Amino acid sequence: MNSVILMGDVIDSNDQPQSKLMDEFKGVVQFSNGQYKDEIISPLTITLGDEFQGIVDSINTGVMTIILIEEQMIERNLDFKIRYVLHEGDIETEINKERAYEMLGEGLTKARDELNGLKKSSSRFHFSLKTEPTSNSLNKLFKLLQFFLDGWFQKDRTTVSGFLKGLNYKEVAKIEKKDESSLWRRRRSLAIDEYFTCKSLIYEAIR
Repeated sequence: MNSVILMGDVIDSNDQPQSKLMDEFKGVVQFSNGQYKDEIISPLTITLGDEFQGIVDSINTGVMTIILIEEQMIERNLDFKIRYVLHEGDIETEINKERAYEMLGEGLTKARDELNGLKKSSSRFHFSLKTEPTSNSLNKLFKLLQFFLDGWFQKDRTTVSGFLKGLNYKEVAKIEKKDESSLWRRRRSLAIDEYFTCKSLIYEAIR
């Protein structure tokens, strides 16, 4: 059965306090499952402590889930990064709709290999889909998206999170108790509008 497989793992997980990392990682995974419970066929399931896998109903859902996780990590001010693979391939066994366990197929094997291969790359995102133009477009666009995501320092995240929620610079300034003109400049220096443009191009690519 042709399926869309989403896998991810925490980068350099051994460098993190393990108990805290697992709680935070589990939190964003469970949140994503809840947000897309009707679109995720086999829930994102943590398999080895610092990895997850799941089956989604479409490329669109897979892409939106990745972006959701990344933006949740900013909102929660989490101090780790995740690499992702979205792979379209065959699963030969029945899909487990309770947990992403006990399933076999070439698609899962290839997705796992691609995730391992990504460890040698500077990119955190890889798309391997049967529609090649879509794969190429998403790989390029997510390289650009990563530029923004990884360019925001931890000290920026409260500000970024406010803008990502759709608040304007005056509203963010009020929350942070800072000067409005300062937050207007911060929106520009953090390239928030350019980030939204990149997201818009991604959504256009998967329509």
